[in-house]
Amino acid sequence: QLQLVESGGGLVQPGGSLRLSCAASGFRLDYYVIGWFRQAPGKEREGISCMTTSDDSTYYADSVKGRFTISRDGGTNMVYLQMNSLKPDDTAVYYCNARLLSRDYWGQGTQVTVSS
Repeated sequence: QLQLVESGGGLVQPGGSLRLSCAASGFRLDYYVIGWFRQAPGKEREGISCMTTSDDSTYYADSVKGRFTISRDGGTNMVYLQMNSLKPDDTAVYYCNARLLSRDYWGQGTQVTVSS
């Protein structure tokens, strides 16, 4: 079964950190563009970071630049999103995505809540 499964979400205080994980099964992430998206209540889903696995080049949305870091482990077929200096505006459901040509896989999402 081809799927992505996120984990690592939770409740964190402002200024805190979380690391999200995304496990790919049924396919290898090599050559895919992998990304993290988020959707806050009442808002559209937005792309916040992506990585091209062919050369590990990365992109970050202005809203997370300097605070979030995307990475991957080719050996374990995992993708990570390290989130530091979290703000209440970062509260959302976070989704992992992998795309290659016509293949487009999404995880089920993991909730991140930033609140004191």
